[in-house]
Amino acid sequence: MFSYLLGYLYVVCNCLVFLIFVLLSVALTTLLERKVLASMQRRRGPNVVGMFGFLQPFADALKLLLKENIFPRDSDKNIFVLSTVFTFFCSLKVWAALPLWEFDYPIYIVNGTLYILIILSFSAYGIIFAGWSSNSKYAFLGGLRSTAQMISYEVCVSFIFIAIVMCCQSIDLREIVDLQNGIWFIVPLLPVWIIFIICGLAETNRAPFDLPAAEAELVAGYNVEYSAIPFALFFLAEYTNIVATSTISSILFFGGWLPLFGIKLLSSPLWMSVKIVIYLFIIIWIRATLPRYRYDQLMKLGWKILLPLSLVFLFIISFLFLHIEKYASIYY
Repeated sequence: MFSYLLGYLYVVCNCLVFLIFVLLSVALTTLLERKVLASMQRRRGPNVVGMFGFLQPFADALKLLLKENIFPRDSDKNIFVLSTVFTFFCSLKVWAALPLWEFDYPIYIVNGTLYILIILSFSAYGIIFAGWSSNSKYAFLGGLRSTAQMISYEVCVSFIFIAIVMCCQSIDLREIVDLQNGIWFIVPLLPVWIIFIICGLAETNRAPFDLPAAEAELVAGYNVEYSAIPFALFFLAEYTNIVATSTISSILFFGGWLPLFGIKLLSSPLWMSVKIVIYLFIIIWIRATLPRYRYDQLMKLGWKILLPLSLVFLFIISFLFLHIEKYASIYY
């Protein structure tokens, strides 16, 4: 009985440590974004709270915690609150399938490729229910936009996952990383990575695909009626998904924790962190550079351009893989 309680306490402590790690990653991501955007726009950015503005994300979090929690009139309060919790919970559950280094840890889910696709599909429910329960036509339209956008680009992401799985003959993300020991998948699958980064921006509602938050049309999208802690949960979920998308890209295309050219100057977690930060910088760079798409342009890009392209690359990869396997069997 005592050993069972110790094991349970060990798992709980690991979950708490992982939660703190995710929250700190979100805080540093927001600080990185504000600093990079300020540098690109030739202004200062956060530089008052803490050294070089390092404590600004924590000050923002404290401000949201102290704000008044307002419920819209005639809204469904239960769904109004639970949708935020559900969205944040889905953003955290994705991390259970992401290996951050080659060693085992208690909350890691093996064969997490299918698990990631399932959780990404579930996250759309929290957004649509948040817009519906607000009893606001602007929030409801923002929820519909975001849900349609996420569903549209999830199809392309699924085809990209299928292509990677076909190349590796495995759905375990650790085996996918190990198979990139000779060459990272970014080299032979560069067009697939470009499609993935575009779909990742659309999946996380990031610029230039932040149509649910189009200020001139829908004020702030599905979360326009939220304040205080519920708004903070949506904010945390969005940036948690951004960091998770960066981690998935690093695992699928950049060799995860594998060093560059076999140079082992850094440890495995540090190599992983460097790749994630570079991918986050690319996302922020795109936000500072490109203007927002119209909604019809967004849907056209997803259904008429990226979906056929992802299918074409999937067929090419499957064709090449089957022929290579066929000739290898004949040769040996």
